[in-house]
Amino acid sequence: MYRNLLIASAAALALGAFGTNAAEPPDYPGDYRNWTHVKSMVIHPDHPLAQPFQGIHHIYANDTARAGLASGDYADGAVFVFDQLEYNTADNASTEGERVLLGIMLKNAEQYADTGGWGFEAWQGDSRTARMVNDGGAGCYSCHEDVAERGYVFTQWRD
Repeated sequence: MYRNLLIASAAALALGAFGTNAAEPPDYPGDYRNWTHVKSMVIHPDHPLAQPFQGIHHIYANDTARAGLASGDYADGAVFVFDQLEYNTADNASTEGERVLLGIMLKNAEQYADTGGWGFEAWQGDSRTARMVNDGGAGCYSCHEDVAERGYVFTQWRD
């Protein structure tokens, strides 16, 4: 009887940990500002993606993602961070304003098989808890599918 209870308990724990198909969203990337800054860009009001992406964008890559940019092949553990800020314009210059969101792409082919091997998440403003992705990354992935031939990554390495 004790043996059956032990087996049942182990099975319950395994099902609790692995029994759902929903992948856990990526965690907040703590030290991304120390990673490689890949590029910056500004999306203006008339751009097709202005809603919701109008603003200044800084893209950061961890070492694994940077290697993928160079090779075109992204290994599990590759992480990109998309730091979106409002922009203020004065005296013919645009400067950073408040953070709009902080987005992340994390490569884990097994965990995120339904979204091209990438997990997606975003946090609102400066919050580390107010998550914005509530569809398992399907909305993010639907745009990233357009660049499937580049590993679902919009950013490209510039020599």
